[in-house]
Amino acid sequence: MPSPDSYDSKLRAAARSLGSVAALLARVLPHARPAPERRAEPPGAVQAAAPAATPPIRRPGFSEAPDSASARRTGVFVASAFANPAGRRPYKLYVPGGYHGQPVPLIVMLHGCTQTVDDFAAGTRMNAFAEERTFLVVYPEQTSAANAGRCWNWFNAGDQRRGEGEPSIIAGITRTIMHEYAVDSRRVYAAGMSAGAAEAAILAATYPDLYAAIGVHSGLAYGAAKNLPSALSAMRGGAAGTSAPRSPGDSQTVPAIVFHGDRDSTVNPANGEYVVAQSAYAKLPADVRRERAPGGREYSTTRYLDTEGKPMLEYWLVHGAGHAWSGGSNTGTYTDPQGPDATRAMLRFFADHVHAGVANVSA
Repeated sequence: MPSPDSYDSKLRAAARSLGSVAALLARVLPHARPAPERRAEPPGAVQAAAPAATPPIRRPGFSEAPDSASARRTGVFVASAFANPAGRRPYKLYVPGGYHGQPVPLIVMLHGCTQTVDDFAAGTRMNAFAEERTFLVVYPEQTSAANAGRCWNWFNAGDQRRGEGEPSIIAGITRTIMHEYAVDSRRVYAAGMSAGAAEAAILAATYPDLYAAIGVHSGLAYGAAKNLPSALSAMRGGAAGTSAPRSPGDSQTVPAIVFHGDRDSTVNPANGEYVVAQSAYAKLPADVRRERAPGGREYSTTRYLDTEGKPMLEYWLVHGAGHAWSGGSNTGTYTDPQGPDATRAMLRFFADHVHAGVANVSA
């Protein structure tokens, strides 16, 4: 086991030589299988996702049990890409077999460093839930050209503002799906792992009119870093972020469910606490419990409740877990099957939150 000084020196060397948090994580996480390189499309080729041709039909949302017929159908995973002045990113959209043009929820899933969208989809099992409960899932994908280890650039100041950088690209992908499919604009959500979780926090801060709730798994608070050195510092020791909290009654405060392992050696668990503290909902009365996943890990939950007893903010601290998606499948990387099911918990939380306003589709 290397000493702390040796460990820190390796971190600094990785940062200097490769110039990205991506390279750092690739070294810190040696047991993850390498993600395959995606074959690039010709420059300028941006394929639009195929629109649905059938008229809207009412079906259950993702919080309800599907009918037996829709459960037997098989969805499709559609590859496409989006470009705007900030750049171009590929993405994949899962369209469940039970979708026939009826209004359905949309979840934006943001992978972590070194992961591909297929890897992330497998590990979280989100597509299987989408097939069962009939909702759309879109997976924006970071490119190695934008970041050497395919990390979202959450730590760059230029990628933390509305209408600029990667937030504008992800919001653009979200709006594209909303335009081409029958998405219920009140039920659009974002969730991510690690760098993707930090990106989800950025989306909540910059596009609160677009997303009804977010899921932050093993991530960091909005504004926790402004450059690479501060990113390394935040990952090692935690950082509170810079955004000003809003009042609990402010419609621009986005509900959030936060997961973190208390043995995470990649993103310090203190960061999960900072994500929670950054929300105005952290001022609400809290219900704290300690439970155990069936046959698995113990975990503590803190739920911040509104006057009607509905959780507006949740914090799940998984005891003994590292930097991994809790309750995930071992068919994907960075998963911990022994933990409570983060995917199921996020879907339950999302189902309770409907956006009160109408999303701004142009800004």
